[in-house]
Amino acid sequence: MSSETTHDGGVAVTAPPSPDEGLTAAQLADKYGLSVSGARPSLVEYVRQLWDRRHFILAFSRAKLTAQYSQAKLGQLWQVATPLLNALVYFFIFGLLLGARKGIPHDIYVPFLVTGVFVFTFTQSSVLAGVRAISGNLGLVRALHFPRASLPISFALQQLQQLLYSMIVLVVVMVAFGSYPGLSWLLVLPALVLHFVFNTGLALTFARMGSKTPDLAQLMPFVLRTWMYASGVMFSIPAMLADKDMPGWVTEVLQWNPAAIYMDLVRFAMIDGYGSEYLPPHVWLFALGWALLAGAFGFVYFWKAEERYGRG
Repeated sequence: MSSETTHDGGVAVTAPPSPDEGLTAAQLADKYGLSVSGARPSLVEYVRQLWDRRHFILAFSRAKLTAQYSQAKLGQLWQVATPLLNALVYFFIFGLLLGARKGIPHDIYVPFLVTGVFVFTFTQSSVLAGVRAISGNLGLVRALHFPRASLPISFALQQLQQLLYSMIVLVVVMVAFGSYPGLSWLLVLPALVLHFVFNTGLALTFARMGSKTPDLAQLMPFVLRTWMYASGVMFSIPAMLADKDMPGWVTEVLQWNPAAIYMDLVRFAMIDGYGSEYLPPHVWLFALGWALLAGAFGFVYFWKAEERYGRG
């Protein structure tokens, strides 16, 4: 500190120079251990943060599932009633009126259709929930610091739990039409695990896209409906295209699309009479490949925009 006499005889005190004088903002932050709020961590650190919040992810998905039908009188029954009613509508229109049962024995068409509707609904709901995961929860995103991937992952987990409730009805349908539990039913477990990884990757991908383009939520139902009609939910793809004047690769491409693959794996596991002749070659390899591709891409794609969610 220094002092000097002013023209009127007073003493002016001059503050000593600050030790931070001349330092840039980056140097100041480094000196005092500061970091950018909401900065993107490394990929490994991001995975660790998600693992630390695994209990939050599970609890959040359960809360969302419970609240989904809290205002309806039938409550959680709608979790299985909605896809079952959809299956009944598709059976009447496609099975009876349009003859979509072609190539499928009549006694297994209903289990075939119900399985397709339930499994595709899992993908459809995961994508739609993912699109709104960030844009529909901006208050939570802006108020709390947590890895944002927790939201789309929890929504995909919510849809998995809903599918498991639906599987109870699916088992009843299988038994009613003569398909009884056997060792092959255990194949449902790896099929659903791979399907969940695939759907989670889609949810993460569309969560990032939907965070900046909210109108995507209005477009996706049309895209998903088109995907459903091309995936053999209501009909057997090879049987339906057998007498069509189309190149053989068209049938193969449609059968190799991930929605068709995961549906066919569950059908193959649970339906007596739905044998390997209905499946494309290397079906398990394709199921694993789609899961790894969608899961890895979706996770990295979402992580790269971590610091931008909830801003602007």
